[in-house]
Amino acid sequence: MIAFVSGTVAALAPTTAVIEVGGVGMAVQCAPNTLSALRIGQEARLATSLVVREDSLTLYGFADDDERQVFELLQTASGVGPRLAQAMLAVHSPDALRVAVATADEKALTAVPGIGKKGAQKLLLELKDRLGAPLGTLPAVGAPVTQSWRDQLHAALLGLGYATREADEAVTAVAPQAEAMGPAPAVGPLLRAALQTLNRTR
Repeated sequence: MIAFVSGTVAALAPTTAVIEVGGVGMAVQCAPNTLSALRIGQEARLATSLVVREDSLTLYGFADDDERQVFELLQTASGVGPRLAQAMLAVHSPDALRVAVATADEKALTAVPGIGKKGAQKLLLELKDRLGAPLGTLPAVGAPVTQSWRDQLHAALLGLGYATREADEAVTAVAPQAEAMGPAPAVGPLLRAALQTLNRTR
């Protein structure tokens, strides 16, 4: 089990950070809100969870140990794999998920891409006694985590090396898509769309 990686950020991509650890580049799958806090050339420490499959070893990275623990607990529910668990943490903080489960808030879970009404109901039942009580006070359940999608997307683009003007234009370009996704748009798909618009203009 690799509990964390610590080293210099060597590269950033829409879903991955490469952290140089002892001369080895470790590719770590991260949610946009985690990636947005990283900068190439700077030191970083990511809590990690290693997911082993027959044909792959994938390292998932998180801002702290609490996120990592919730990521692993989410996967104890049937039908939740690492990608869906990471998507849930991209939309909601660990405490927001605890509040959603504690208050049986289906709407908060259906804000996550890939979770429908029936899936949300099933998850609420299975996770009820697993996530534990919220640790602190929170914004309303279903609200974007700490930052608006615009702030998260803008920070992620700056972290990938784009100029402020380019990031501003890309955020504006994907705004209609974000509005169509509802009150809590997922930043991951928006980041991919923003990168496509930037590639077209270069």
